[in-house]
Amino acid sequence: MTDVNGTMMQCFHWYTPSEGTHWNTVAESAQDLAAAGFTAMWLPPAYKGMSGGWDVGYGVYDLFDLGEFDQKGSVRTKYGTRDQYLAAISALKSAGLQVYADAVLNHRMGGDVAETMQAIPFSQDNRLQPKGPQQEIKSYTHFNFPGRQGQYSNFEWHWHHFDAVDYNEYNGGDSSTVYLLAGKQFDDFVALEKGNFAYLMGCDLDFQNDWVRGEILHWGKWYLDTTDVDGFRIDAIKHISAWFFPEWIDLLEQHAGKDLFMVGEYWLPNINVLHWYLDSVGGRMMVFDVPLHYNFHYASKAGGHYDMRRILDNTLMQQRPTHAVTFVENHDSQPLQALESVVEPWFKPLAYAIILLRAQGYPCVFHADYYGAHYRDRGHEVWMNSHRWLIDKFLYARQTYAYGPQYDYFDHWNTIGWTRLGDEAHPKAMAVIMSDGPEGYKWMEVGKPNAQFIDLTEHISEPVYTNEYGWGEFRCSGGSVSVWVQA
Repeated sequence: MTDVNGTMMQCFHWYTPSEGTHWNTVAESAQDLAAAGFTAMWLPPAYKGMSGGWDVGYGVYDLFDLGEFDQKGSVRTKYGTRDQYLAAISALKSAGLQVYADAVLNHRMGGDVAETMQAIPFSQDNRLQPKGPQQEIKSYTHFNFPGRQGQYSNFEWHWHHFDAVDYNEYNGGDSSTVYLLAGKQFDDFVALEKGNFAYLMGCDLDFQNDWVRGEILHWGKWYLDTTDVDGFRIDAIKHISAWFFPEWIDLLEQHAGKDLFMVGEYWLPNINVLHWYLDSVGGRMMVFDVPLHYNFHYASKAGGHYDMRRILDNTLMQQRPTHAVTFVENHDSQPLQALESVVEPWFKPLAYAIILLRAQGYPCVFHADYYGAHYRDRGHEVWMNSHRWLIDKFLYARQTYAYGPQYDYFDHWNTIGWTRLGDEAHPKAMAVIMSDGPEGYKWMEVGKPNAQFIDLTEHISEPVYTNEYGWGEFRCSGGSVSVWVQA
């Protein structure tokens, strides 16, 4: 029996409401999500951020506070309480879904006590040449977690556990400068943007420090024991020494007694750098296929003037599919966010067909694309369309037809397609055709002579019949995708 085709959902977006009800909603949705064809859920950062009950989770304050302690103005996190989080995980696993936690390991924010220290100032845009001499600064680098009072870990963070900060109380908190703390160096084996991109935000963890690595390992073991998650999505990996992760992953897997799923966020649309990173960590994790996302972004903006034959060029899906988590949109690329690179709504069905119905990559569906989203920020109002009706069709096709040999027909500027011929356990075939321009048609081989095929998307009502050699002329509407499955 062939293994089921896995599909994960990023089960949140940046503007998920802050009412503290998200974990309950996730638990209530578990059975429906599993029935739709999802096999795993990536949940948002579940620990206390510097903004308490309003923090998305990436401004991490206390990794051990899962909505249990009165810290940063609330007990619960944005998404709910610790008990609700654990109940959501239990509900997802009971429905047969894997659960991936979001691990934000790069930085801490919202320190409890200011400390004075010596530091060398650097420009945010140049971490190679100092812009001034060593000086005394004052920054909130002591994290003593008064609400938790040593429960789960008695480790307190001080300035010497970090290598850099961007806050200095002596200059009014101007964040245009990065301060490299005395006796420290920026982490090695990181992205080379800005000369060295170890520093991202907040108090940057010093991964050269044995105590820091030990505490992050302790937290990982505690998290696995507490939550029973199946793996991690690791945030901002290009800012953390690459050599740290193979050691960390090996020790966590030894502790868990099982393989853990790991995917890292290395946000750079450069395929060569992603290959370098995957080699640097010994292939011990997957990474998000950021180049593919940008191909979708540019194609959607081109309005039919994109060469669809090139849609997979220079992507992990094309070059290293075993390590590619493919996605269309996420919480950073969505409208009004830091890495905004929107895939226009008309193109999203085409993009989702590509990640869900091809053999390569492990696809991730974005919560806001599935359910839709409506939010306001910085004076703008955003409506994101729900594509659930079509995504559910694609998920059904992924589970039922997306098996066996794959024949590609990437031979026309606008109209491309591919077929899946099925396997012993899934004997029926499928043909996918899409156009970013006018309506399209294409002769494609499905290996099923004299068979009837219907368009699962219901965009085209007339069936297609294959000839005696198992070929058929499949069609799609303009700016659309059709998924033809054997009747």
